[in-house]
Amino acid sequence: MKKIWKTMVSLAMMTVLAACSSSAGSSSAASSSASASSAGSSASTTGNEPTSMVVVFSATGNTMEAANLISEQTGAPIFEVIPSQPYTDDDLNYNDPDSRVSKERDDESLRTVALESTTPENWDSVEAVYLGYPIWWGIAAWPMSSFVQGVDFEGKTVYPFCTSASSGVGNSATQLAELANGGDWKEGVRFSSSPSADEITEWFRLSKDKEDLSVD
Repeated sequence: MKKIWKTMVSLAMMTVLAACSSSAGSSSAASSSASASSAGSSASTTGNEPTSMVVVFSATGNTMEAANLISEQTGAPIFEVIPSQPYTDDDLNYNDPDSRVSKERDDESLRTVALESTTPENWDSVEAVYLGYPIWWGIAAWPMSSFVQGVDFEGKTVYPFCTSASSGVGNSATQLAELANGGDWKEGVRFSSSPSADEITEWFRLSKDKEDLSVD
């Protein structure tokens, strides 16, 4: 009986030890898995500086619609150009000669618009810039002019795009290129007030296929 009892006790202890060993192994594996997951999460948010960026000034939201489509198709983050004194609906009433934009149109000295920021995060790593703005009286909305004069475009390729109900892109891209500090400025494109994803895709195709898109 003693031998049987000792054997039973021995087997019980072996079972307990095996269970503890298995539990420790599982805990260690789980810990390793959690560490790996944490490291992966950290790696995905560290050192991921963008190589392209969408820079946009949007007065009424139309240009932002185009910017969002471009961001969705390229994965590029959006930097919004925001005037320190935002434009109200009354400010944007171009039919009113006393509105803010009408006065700025008539007096060029008023077109230097102070901005909340002209320094996008990770700007140095950016190689391609999709630059969006509305057309005001045939030229780029002047808050964008203030932006391009405040940053360094050296080493960057710039793809201007604008939105307008009727006006074409005109010389707006060329004028911005002349104001900017460096950069390889491509020919601008005009989208309607509510562009489609297909229009954006077609623009990408043309921009990639053509070699003569640089503005003079």
